[in-house]
Amino acid sequence: MEKKNPIEEAKRYLQNAKDVLKNNTTVDNDGYYSDSKYVRMAGNTAWNGCLIALDAAYDIKKEKKKGTRLTIDDYKRIISAKDKKMILHIIEGYNHLHLYMGYDGIKSSKTIKTGFEIAKNIISRCEEKYH
Repeated sequence: MEKKNPIEEAKRYLQNAKDVLKNNTTVDNDGYYSDSKYVRMAGNTAWNGCLIALDAAYDIKKEKKKGTRLTIDDYKRIISAKDKKMILHIIEGYNHLHLYMGYDGIKSSKTIKTGFEIAKNIISRCEEKYH
C-alpha cells in the first residue's frame, strides 16, 4: 500500500470541509448558513486537516507519550520551539475552526471563510516546511 503524502491529505480534508457546507447547507441573504450541524462537521474536518499537516511538518508524533492525547497547549509548546511565527496561525485556526465552527456551530459565512483561509495558510506553511 502506497503511503499518502500528509500535506496532500490535509488539503483533501480542507476540500472535504468546504464540500460539506456546499452540498448540505445554504447561505441566506444575511450571510449565515442554515444548518449549524454541517458547520460543526466542516470546522472539525478542516481542523483535523490542519493537525495532519502540523504533525507532518513539525514531527509532532515523536513528542507524544504513549497512551496520551496531545492538547492544543502541547502543539503550541512543541511548535513554538521550532517556529514562533506559526503559533499565531495555530491559535487563530484553533479558535475559528475548532471552537467557533466545531463547538459553537457559528453560522456566519465571514467567520467560516476566515477559518478556511487560516486553514489554507497553516497547510501551506506546513507544506513549505515538510519538503
